[in-house]
Amino acid sequence: MSLRTRIAAVAMAAAMAAAAAGCAASTGQNAAASDSGKTLTVFAAASLKAPFTKLATTFEESHPGTKVALSFAGSSDLVTQISQGAPADVFASADTKNMAKLADAGLLDGAAATFATNVLAIAVPPANPASIASFADLARPGVRVVVCAGQVPCGTATAAVEKATGVTLKPVSEESSVTDVLGKVTSGEADAGIVYVTDVKAAGDKVKGIPFAEADKAINTYPIATVGSSKNKELAAAFTALVTGAEGNKVLSDAGFGTP
Repeated sequence: MSLRTRIAAVAMAAAMAAAAAGCAASTGQNAAASDSGKTLTVFAAASLKAPFTKLATTFEESHPGTKVALSFAGSSDLVTQISQGAPADVFASADTKNMAKLADAGLLDGAAATFATNVLAIAVPPANPASIASFADLARPGVRVVVCAGQVPCGTATAAVEKATGVTLKPVSEESSVTDVLGKVTSGEADAGIVYVTDVKAAGDKVKGIPFAEADKAINTYPIATVGSSKNKELAAAFTALVTGAEGNKVLSDAGFGTP
């Protein structure tokens, strides 16, 4: 092979390598760009507002161009919305019962993964005007207590504690989410409300938390899953991985949640 031929061969090989590298880079850029401009819609139990808001920011930072739209409400209300066709990509419930409703209806993409636990606590105004010190105190005449409605996970847990203790409450109001219960307490409309320990922690000095041993009779387990109708299943899986992974565990732990 002549010198001129060898030089031409080397030049052609270099050009082919450069083209291949450029193609690979372009493919990578296109894959990254494919998520740009997308919105991941996450339906989550009201008690998850603080940690999920933080995790959504983390997710957006690691997926440039992607927006996480969070919708918080009572788990039962969210199940109803998804069942009626609401466009959700991810659903995180405050109990396994409501998640099972979607699974039984064939509305999930694969099995749900558990990622946290939570227990009840009593929230009272900072001055504790009704002098609440125990779960039984909530049944005293004249005490204005607020609870979650029975179909909401915190309401189901409250009913389980009532059954286990033999204490029957007569609430002045039953709310559709745990944040609504907390709102009644912080606004002065209630002497006490049954919420989660995480809600007491998130409320800071707006309320005083009264723990009670009987709360262990009703520990809530939180599952998360991709909704079957999601058009962003890869992003949904990535968000679930964040929630169930080490970073998610730390954020949830800092918020007062337990491990599953």
